Amino acid sequence: MVKLLRSLKVAKSYLRQAKARLDDAKEAYVDKNYPYVVRLSQECVELCIKASLKIVGIEYPKVHEVSDVLTDVSNRFPEWFKAEISFLRKSSKVLCGKREVSFYGGEEALLAPEEVINKEDAKDAVERAEKVYKLCNNLLLELKEAMGPN
Repeated sequence: MVKLLRSLKVAKSYLRQAKARLDDAKEAYVDKNYPYVVRLSQECVELCIKASLKIVGIEYPKVHEVSDVLTDVSNRFPEWFKAEISFLRKSSKVLCGKREVSFYGGEEALLAPEEVINKEDAKDAVERAEKVYKLCNNLLLELKEAMGPN
């Protein structure tokens, strides 16, 4: 039980950090800093997926993209969350794929990040991050409710 409570504490912290990145991504979108939107959105999604794995007691590889683990342990999640695993995985893979170019641009072609990441990329990224955050936060809230008052 102690390990579960520690895992939940870590998951809650990850989700708090994810929410901060999501809020900053929305602000960056308003400022038209589209590469930064994508980077922050990717970080938000990464933290959310790692939080969801912590919630169900799973250790994940120490890499940025861990969404395949969701499928491997899908039996640990409630049905409503299982139904979203495909979206979660795709969002993680899409954003992780844009992570480097949102930071460095197209280095080999001497392109700045703003020349590689556009408004549509940023809009898609922040929308994905927002949905992923809501799903993973709801997972935490559901488990906390099931555990009763502490």
